[in-house]
Amino acid sequence: MDALFGFILLAVLGIVTWCVASEGAWGAALQFFCVLFAALIAMNFYEVVAPVLDRMGRRVAPFADFVALLGVFCVALLVLRIVTENLAPTQIEFDPRMHELVRWPWALATGYLTMAFLLTALHTAPLPREFLGFRPEARNFFDISAPDRQWLGFTQWVSEHVLTSGRVFDGPLAKVETSSQRVWPSFPIRYATRRADLATGGDEVPHRQPQPGRLHRTRGAARRRSERRFCMARQPGRGAGVG
Repeated sequence: MDALFGFILLAVLGIVTWCVASEGAWGAALQFFCVLFAALIAMNFYEVVAPVLDRMGRRVAPFADFVALLGVFCVALLVLRIVTENLAPTQIEFDPRMHELVRWPWALATGYLTMAFLLTALHTAPLPREFLGFRPEARNFFDISAPDRQWLGFTQWVSEHVLTSGRVFDGPLAKVETSSQRVWPSFPIRYATRRADLATGGDEVPHRQPQPGRLHRTRGAARRRSERRFCMARQPGRGAGVG
């Protein structure tokens, strides 16, 4: 079953890579940056859009984060594509050999980036905690890498060091005497707890990152159970590690 989910990710990687490569070397490079910035925009603004969907009713609320994340991504990608096509309407001519050397790496990078973003978005979907071989604490790409965690780490790094606004994405700041770590990400844990809670028919626990100056009231028992499961799965012999 784990291999099945890996093949699904591989199919996404292959299809996107092939489609982007068909746009040529220049088009593949532009597409990579369009997807990159669209994904960053989506990660930073979906928590603003999701509460609007929450208010549409209880049937819509479980899908709010997933729809908001993919919706903002699609809109941002469409706008960026329109802008780039108007700013650079013509293709740059390459030597045939250079053309192949340029377009395939950019296309492969775009495919992997798209796969990583979609895998991250899957965390927010109202599905069971584990399904089709997907596990929030595992390396879901054939146990080779964890594209979702790589993307979450990159997004956090960008918000902390590049596009700084005073708020680190998925980064509650806390000082612990026994550790030099300042940022304590919890995106997979929060959404794993939420999916487990929804699957059992319980009340949904808060899962979005607390805003500065605002306290989230959490159901501590449910969150602690999820954190214990997460930590146990990362221990040697208890589950796959994180790449």
